[in-house]
Amino acid sequence: MEVIHKIGRRKTAVARVYLSEGKGNITINKKDLKEYFTTGTLQYKVNQALNLTGNDGSFDISANVYGGGITGQAEAIRLALSRAMVELDAENRSTLKPEGLLTRDPRMVERKKFGQKKARKKFQFSKR
Repeated sequence: MEVIHKIGRRKTAVARVYLSEGKGNITINKKDLKEYFTTGTLQYKVNQALNLTGNDGSFDISANVYGGGITGQAEAIRLALSRAMVELDAENRSTLKPEGLLTRDPRMVERKKFGQKKARKKFQFSKR
């Protein structure tokens, strides 16, 4: 099996995932999964696509991720892994799609507008 390369994005985080046959080692930015994502919630998000398809422990995963915060990075990796699972076997699509793992989340931070304090907040209005 050749190496499968997929990209996942969330907010400003971009994850490049390389999937190859192995024993289930997950490396993110040259660190172990538990070392990079310390909380159980983020570790669960990364492993979610593997657990649903029943492929946990059968592939070595190497991921390069940059930009955004740790939650956005974890969700970017999750999207990339989901896409890799679909390329591996098209039947995985039917299990991942209802869970919403193949959908790119389009929500981004709204830009600050000029003449305003923030994106939506205005400067204090003085009547007199």
